[in-house]
Amino acid sequence: MIWKARYHVIEFPRRPLVMGIVNINDDSFCGDGTLDPVKALAQAEAMLREGADIIDIGAESARTNRGPISVEEEIQRLLPFMAAWPDLLARLNEAPWDNQQLWPPMLSINTWRSDVIEAILPHGGDLINDISALPDAMNARLCAEYGASLLIMHSIGQPKVPHTHVGYADVLETMSRFFDEKMALAEIAGLSPEQIILDPGIDFAKQREDNLTLYRYADQLQRWGRPVLLPVSRKTVIGQVLGLPNATERDAGTLACIAAGMSRGAQIFRVHNVPAAAQAVKVLWGLR
Repeated sequence: MIWKARYHVIEFPRRPLVMGIVNINDDSFCGDGTLDPVKALAQAEAMLREGADIIDIGAESARTNRGPISVEEEIQRLLPFMAAWPDLLARLNEAPWDNQQLWPPMLSINTWRSDVIEAILPHGGDLINDISALPDAMNARLCAEYGASLLIMHSIGQPKVPHTHVGYADVLETMSRFFDEKMALAEIAGLSPEQIILDPGIDFAKQREDNLTLYRYADQLQRWGRPVLLPVSRKTVIGQVLGLPNATERDAGTLACIAAGMSRGAQIFRVHNVPAAAQAVKVLWGLR
C-alpha cells in the first residue's frame, strides 16, 4: 500500500505512525492548548524528539460545547506556526528518535473549512485532517490542486454541533456505504486514491456501543486498501468504560486502544501523550 502526502511517499506495511496533537487554541478538551505559536512549536519539537512521525496542528477545538471561531481567526492562528515549521525542521536535522521514525516528519492541518484550507495549503502541509465528513467535493479538490493528502472521517451532520441523538441499525454497514460514497466523490474531484486516508470518527456522532464496535471491528476498514487513522487519544468512550471523566487520566486506556488497533491493522494513531504511544508502538511492532 502506497500513501502519497505532498512531500512524502510512504509504503506500508511498516511500523505504524504516531501523530502528535498540537492545539493552537485555548479550549482543548485536555487543557493542553496554547495561543502562543512559540509554545506550540516547542510542543511540536518535543513530540518529534519523543518519536512522533506526524504533527497535527489545529486552531479550532472540535468540542461541541464551544462555538466556532471565525475563518480569519483560524487562519491567523495557523500561519505563524506554518511559517516557522521549516526552521523547526532545520533545528531537528539530526538523527531521529530511531531508524523507523518518519523523517522528515509530516505536518497535518486539522481543519474542515474550505476557506481555511485554501488559505493555508500555499504555505505547506502534507495532510488535511478533515472532520467535516466531506459533504461536497471542495476540500478534495483543494488537496488535489496542491498535492496534499486528505483524511476522510466518518460522521453525520455539521462539525461543532452535538449529535448525541444519532443511532445506527448497523454502524459498520452505515460506515461502509459512507466510505464507498466519499472515496468516489474525492476521486471525481481529482484526488488519487493514494492520497486518501480513512478515519472511523470515534466519538463523532456515535454513542458508546458504536465506538466500541468500531474499535472491535477496525480490521473491516482495510477493505478500501487505504491507511487507517485511529483517533484513540483520551476519547470519551475510554472515559465511559473506565469511569474517568477527566480526560488526562485516560492514557492507559489509550494504550489499550493502540494495541487493539495494531492487532486489527491500523496504520496511524493520533495521540496527546507521544512518548507513551511511540514506545508502545515500537514494542508492539517488535512483538508482531
